[in-house]
Amino acid sequence: MATGSGTKDDPWQLKTPPGTSDYTMYRDDAADPPQLICQVGSTKLTYHARAIDDLHAWLKAQGGWVPLGAADEQKPAAEGTVEAFGRAEDNPVGGWYGMRKGYRGRFGMYLPPLLEALGLAELEHNPRNNRIRAV
Repeated sequence: MATGSGTKDDPWQLKTPPGTSDYTMYRDDAADPPQLICQVGSTKLTYHARAIDDLHAWLKAQGGWVPLGAADEQKPAAEGTVEAFGRAEDNPVGGWYGMRKGYRGRFGMYLPPLLEALGLAELEHNPRNNRIRAV
């Protein structure tokens, strides 16, 4: 389970679904629009903060286990995956939740552990091909 309160001074301490990499995330509600700041080593990714509620609502609508399908921005996302939702033109933001061009992908890698830490979802922790479902 993650520690931290999700602020810049006390970010959530998270692990990727397979448990192989550590990263942090926090909310920046002063940004316009509010953002999630994801720090992975020296790489900073930013996502719309509303992704937490939007992804949870989408997972609930799916009604069961959904593959993560994490992929870099330059690679296509498999249909029906969390990654595909994170960049779909028909999602609530009308496209990418990732806000930093060139670093908009990996939605399916970094958002699901946060939803699990917040008690909104159940996540598998296998070496690969993990799935998530809303709780």
